[in-house]
Amino acid sequence: MLEKPVEILLVEDNPNDVELTLHAFQKHHLANRVHVVRDGAEALDFLFCTGAYKDRRIENSPHVVLLDLKLPKVDGHEVLRRMKENSRTQMIPVVVLTTSREDRDITECYRLGVNSYIVKPVNFEQFTEAVRQLGLYWLLMNEPPPIPREPQ
Repeated sequence: MLEKPVEILLVEDNPNDVELTLHAFQKHHLANRVHVVRDGAEALDFLFCTGAYKDRRIENSPHVVLLDLKLPKVDGHEVLRRMKENSRTQMIPVVVLTTSREDRDITECYRLGVNSYIVKPVNFEQFTEAVRQLGLYWLLMNEPPPIPREPQ
């Protein structure tokens, strides 16, 4: 069970991309509370407070989800679809952060309600800068809607 609210849920199966993303956030002092899940099934458990996260409080939802598309168990499209179909999670901003430049992936993500679609830069400095800008916008500038609370 998590004690502190999560600012960012990072859904990423590539350990190098996880390390780079966390390094970029730490380097720029943007997020102290990043929770990493490594597949789509774990992301859904976290978001919907099931499985290993059954004791997590839904009102402690992340401010933003950084979502890779190519994930084990449940792919990113399905995670996005389930999030946007559910009234408890549909207002959480989702940024797809992926290597795919395929038109069908981009179109499908926007059709499903993604807030932003970013292709991961290959270059370390560009990747770090992209993550810095993501953090600045989604954590400091964006004004999120209130997260619905579970009925008592």
